[in-house]
Amino acid sequence: MSSRKGLNGTCSVHEYTGTFTGQLVRFKMTSVCGHVEGKGCDYIVLWLDCDKEGENICFEVLDAVLPVMNQAHSSEKTVFRARFSSITDTDICTAMVRLGEPDHNEALSVDARQELDLRIGCAFTRFQTKYFQGKYGNLDSSLISFGPCQTPTLGFCVERHDKIQSFKPETYWVLQAKVDADKDRSLLLDWDRVRVFDREIAQMFLNMTKLEKEAQVEATSRKEKAKQRPLALNTVEMLRVASSSLGMGPQHAMQTAERLYTQGYISYPRTETTHYPESFDLKGPLRQQANHPYWADTVKQLLAEGINRPRKGHDAGDHPPITPMKSATEAELGGEAWRLYEYITRHFIATISHDCKYLQSTISFRIGPERFTCTGKTVISPGFTEIMPWQSVPLEESLPTCQRGDTFAVAEVKMLEKQTSPPDYLTEAELITLMEKHGIGTDASIPVHINNICQRNYVVVESGRRLKPTNLGIVLVHGYYKIDAELVLPTIRSAVEKQLNLIAQGKADYRQVLGHTLDVFKRKFHYFVDSIAGMDELMEVSFSPLAATGKPLSRCGKCHRFMKYIQNGTIKLYKELRCPLDDFELVLWSSGSRGKSYPLCPYCSNHPPFRDMKKASSPVPRAPAALLDVDFNKARSPLPGDGTQHTGCVFCDPIFQELVELKHAASCHPMHRGPGRRQGRGRGRGRRPAGKPGTRRPKDKMSALAAYFV
Repeated sequence: MSSRKGLNGTCSVHEYTGTFTGQLVRFKMTSVCGHVEGKGCDYIVLWLDCDKEGENICFEVLDAVLPVMNQAHSSEKTVFRARFSSITDTDICTAMVRLGEPDHNEALSVDARQELDLRIGCAFTRFQTKYFQGKYGNLDSSLISFGPCQTPTLGFCVERHDKIQSFKPETYWVLQAKVDADKDRSLLLDWDRVRVFDREIAQMFLNMTKLEKEAQVEATSRKEKAKQRPLALNTVEMLRVASSSLGMGPQHAMQTAERLYTQGYISYPRTETTHYPESFDLKGPLRQQANHPYWADTVKQLLAEGINRPRKGHDAGDHPPITPMKSATEAELGGEAWRLYEYITRHFIATISHDCKYLQSTISFRIGPERFTCTGKTVISPGFTEIMPWQSVPLEESLPTCQRGDTFAVAEVKMLEKQTSPPDYLTEAELITLMEKHGIGTDASIPVHINNICQRNYVVVESGRRLKPTNLGIVLVHGYYKIDAELVLPTIRSAVEKQLNLIAQGKADYRQVLGHTLDVFKRKFHYFVDSIAGMDELMEVSFSPLAATGKPLSRCGKCHRFMKYIQNGTIKLYKELRCPLDDFELVLWSSGSRGKSYPLCPYCSNHPPFRDMKKASSPVPRAPAALLDVDFNKARSPLPGDGTQHTGCVFCDPIFQELVELKHAASCHPMHRGPGRRQGRGRGRGRRPAGKPGTRRPKDKMSALAAYFV
């Protein structure tokens, strides 16, 4: 095999000789990064990701390749599609033997989704961004985005926020009893009524029980129960666990999983399936882990005793569940990649382990007229919890052996006052569950939507990976509810996703679905534009008008009060200098640490005093510049008679205009003097002819001021 760089000079092209369709051929293996090498080829085998997006890319590649391929074999099949779930020798060889065709229906469903999301998102985003730009000083209106999936995702977060804000705690009372099991141990009993919300009634029950000295056993039970092993791992469950247990955001977890897949450590990470097909080789991946330092003993025991068939889950018909394909150590992967790989491997081993079995014992007591219960659990067989210890049954004290009619001494009966607590903000794991339940996004796009609402500053991620909406996120969702609730509710997007799935299955027409959906959102958009004032009213409550958010900075040259400037970029006083024309304090504006800085006069910036300066669109007439007092020499005075003193504007007064040459003065000032001999040799036709200083015009007002002072 030989390798070389492609036309883009970056990606490699691997060439080798082999057999294909029973004949000797020359293979070219390339990526689709701008050098598909299709010219002169007879056959093409597409190895894109085996999901809908990958199917769509297949047809993009074909659009570029088919026109330049050889047409000698046009009568026979020349386009093939390889389908695989992992990058291992076995899967690659199997896929090469079982080549199929790309699915045009799945590609069309992706086209429809992309066009809908782009057109709908751009229309709403552009309008609301432009509408709110420049209206509120403390609102970051650089991009106020809308998305058919993004907005319902934000809606879930704001809905939980509203429940928290509207929650009113209620006080309730609970009875708690304690009985002596033996000399050194006591049992806490739970009240069968659980709780009551009336203090007097709770006090009545307490009075009926606190005088009792004995608790009588009414019933005992001992049942063997099982905690089921987990279903096979799909994308959504992996993202949930990564967020709740590993502290990884969905977007980052997905990127890490894709990296593990491309390196051959796990199978394809984008799958909705939680069921292994009967033909799937479970022992192969398990044997890969037989010598791992962390779980080798568990794996060897499973191989010796025989694996347990995984539970029957959901078969979406896309890819097998996420499975470890080869062994790896913490030193080999390191960091978050290792933690995610470790969980995937432990989860896989748990799916083919036995259920956890435990014995649950329950004793029912009667104290006076009230009933109380005590429960205990004892593990019989840990099963899969050996490899997933965080799933183990909580350890509880074993209950004493007793039978109906036995009595225990009552140590204490007391009444506890408690309050109901509000729900907490949604975690990323809970949000993923809601999105999956309502059909918002796909297994591949769910992380993107959650990441978008974080980047747009609609929500912030707090401790425990909880998503708390910002003021902007809350106002937007409330505004959508006020104008058109369907823009934020998950129902309409869920219906669109169902139609897109029908396109992928060949049961719906691409054009009809696209046209109908666009027509619905077009009407919604026009109504939204007409009703935007409703959202603006909510914005006024949460954000300050532009004029109220200025910062006192520069002193006015007319009234000598401080002026307010909106903080776009960085504005600060410039060396405490004043403009000689209007006595305003100069300011220095900077676009950032790497941006340019411009000193300017606030008044002259809006009312340019020079003819060649661009005027601002201000209706206020230009104010007069500061007057200059000049005392001329008697011998050279241009004034009539013997006058030597004159007051006037250096730019407007005809006497001063005859005496001041601005262009000549500007060219002589060090700020505008041409570069020295070393730097003065420019290139090309456009360089300034030698010996002609002064042909350069002042670029800005400060240049003109420098000329004035000279």
